[in-house]
Amino acid sequence: MRKKFYTRFLLRSADDGFADEYSGVVEVSAPANQVLDPIEIETLLAKNFERDADDVELLNWSRVH
Repeated sequence: MRKKFYTRFLLRSADDGFADEYSGVVEVSAPANQVLDPIEIETLLAKNFERDADDVELLNWSRVH
């Protein structure tokens, strides 16, 4: 089942001290009762940007109803 979430996160650049902030709706395919922890979310976002999970810092994640 696909669920929608509003998210805000930082994506760090290769240059130290710099990051871009992103926000928007993310659609995730997962069982209805599954709860994702912040590390899983950061890994998922990093994979979509073809980056390491350490490059992503989750700021906000909430279900869109």
